[in-house]
Amino acid sequence: MPFEVINKKVVRAQVSPATPVLARRGAMLGYEGAVSFRPVSGHGQGVGGIVGQALSGESNRTMATEGTGSVLYGFSGLYVTVIELNNDTLSCEADRLLAHDANLQSSVEFIGQGGIKAAVRGAMTGQGLFTTRLSGTGSVAVLSHGGTFDIPVRGDVVSVDPQAYVGHVGQVQVDLSAKVGWRDAVGRGSGEAFQLKFTGQGTVYVQASEQKF
Repeated sequence: MPFEVINKKVVRAQVSPATPVLARRGAMLGYEGAVSFRPVSGHGQGVGGIVGQALSGESNRTMATEGTGSVLYGFSGLYVTVIELNNDTLSCEADRLLAHDANLQSSVEFIGQGGIKAAVRGAMTGQGLFTTRLSGTGSVAVLSHGGTFDIPVRGDVVSVDPQAYVGHVGQVQVDLSAKVGWRDAVGRGSGEAFQLKFTGQGTVYVQASEQKF
C-alpha cells in the first residue's frame, strides 16, 4: 500500500481492514470514509507498538488508523519523504516517523558502538543512542527539515553529520566517530567534530538542514 504524495508536506494513505496504518498522534489532517483512530500503548510489534520504547526513551505517542477510507497526514509543516520497503529494513529516530504500514515489524537498536564513550558522544551530538527499525514490505513516511536526499552506500565509507541524519535502509553498519581537539573544546574548531560513519550496502537519507526537531 504505497502512500500518495500530495505535496512536500502531506501524504495520503489508503486504509483498509488488511492495511491499517500507524501514525504519530496529531498527524491526521483529514480523512474520508469509515475510518477510526485509537491510541497505541504498550510494547510489541506492528499495531502493538514499538519494542523497547520505554527503555530507549522513544516516547512519541502513536495512533492506529483502522477501517476503510483515505487519510491525510502531515506534522508541524515539516517536509515528508516516503520510503518504500520491499522485504527490507529502515532505521531512523522515532521522532522522524510520521506514518507507516502497521503490518511492518518494529524494534529498537543501538546506534554506534563503544559503550560509555558512545553514550557520551551521543549526548554531545544530540543524536539518540537508540534508533527505531521497521522491517518488511510497505510504506514509511518520515519527517525532515527542508526535505531529504539519499546517498548510496556501496562499500566505501559514507560520513554524515549526525544532526542531518534522517535514516538508512539496507545492510548498513553505523558508527559514531569523534574528532575532538583542543580547538573544538574552546569553540574554535570547524563545528564538524562528530560524524556518523556508514559502511555496507544500502542507502542513507539526509535532510537539507542541521536543525533538530
